[in-house]
Amino acid sequence: MVKAINLASSEMPSVGLGLWKIEKADAAQVVVDAIEVGYRHLDSAADYGNEIEVGEGISQSLRAGSCTRDDLWITSKLWNTFHRSEHVEEACRKSLSDLGVDYLDLYLIHFPISLKYVPIEFRYPPEWLFDPGGPSPKMEIDPVPLHETWVAMERLVDKGLVKNIGICNYTSGLLHDLLAYARIKPAMLQIESHPYLTQDKLIQLAQDNDIAVTAFSPLGALSYVALGMAGEDDSVLNQNCVKEAAQRLERSPAQICLRWGIQRGTAIIPKTSRRERLLENLALFDFELSVDEMAAISSLNINKRFNDPGDFCQLAFNTFYPIYD
Repeated sequence: MVKAINLASSEMPSVGLGLWKIEKADAAQVVVDAIEVGYRHLDSAADYGNEIEVGEGISQSLRAGSCTRDDLWITSKLWNTFHRSEHVEEACRKSLSDLGVDYLDLYLIHFPISLKYVPIEFRYPPEWLFDPGGPSPKMEIDPVPLHETWVAMERLVDKGLVKNIGICNYTSGLLHDLLAYARIKPAMLQIESHPYLTQDKLIQLAQDNDIAVTAFSPLGALSYVALGMAGEDDSVLNQNCVKEAAQRLERSPAQICLRWGIQRGTAIIPKTSRRERLLENLALFDFELSVDEMAAISSLNINKRFNDPGDFCQLAFNTFYPIYD
């Protein structure tokens, strides 16, 4: 049984399957396998480019009787090119159609970055570059106030298209600002967090305001080595305190890091395409880290961020756009 994390008006399984970087050819079967072994939380996004295939996996699982729609928690995310008020519902309905569902349990603003609109019929997902085939491709910024986007997100709740709304990649300053004007308070803050980036103050701020927190990339560098955004030496799994806890508890180092995330009160969304890893990543609730082990793992924090637009936007998309100081 996967324990739940409390949101303001509902409960979400605290371990989900992160669907970023799962190949289209594999996505449907990965979803089927995940649901078969016990996952009920799927973390998707328009920008991942595999929502049609994820929807096929959901549909297969429902037809097979592996679960009901009400059993599932399905998250998707509003991409940067749809921030203007008139485009938010359009983007949400596209994800609903691709996923083959009538509502989302959670819809998140993917980044506090607003880019120029690209029509769905022209290119989808729009990704980061406005004109990838142009002579000097870059991001085209469209400065939409975050307030405008949030009001449109609230209307999705009013219309019954989504049950909960929230944000990704927000800082404490942006969160304070959002709380000052939100008619519907965010139910979730999704952020990068792992032992090298604990984000303790931001997590406490969210939880003090009854906003649940999901940690993406809970194993740190492993999600980024293949992208050239991290090296093998960046892996937290090689740290002595992680290996010692793994030896004491007869668990893998990955399970120790994932348990650390769960035990500090966040949900986690590890990604894998392998059935044995799906099972391993779910088996986190029959052991517990000691106070000293938790402290030792937390002390690994070096504020190391692997997913930083201030770095990758300039390197990959010819546009300098930092969102973190």
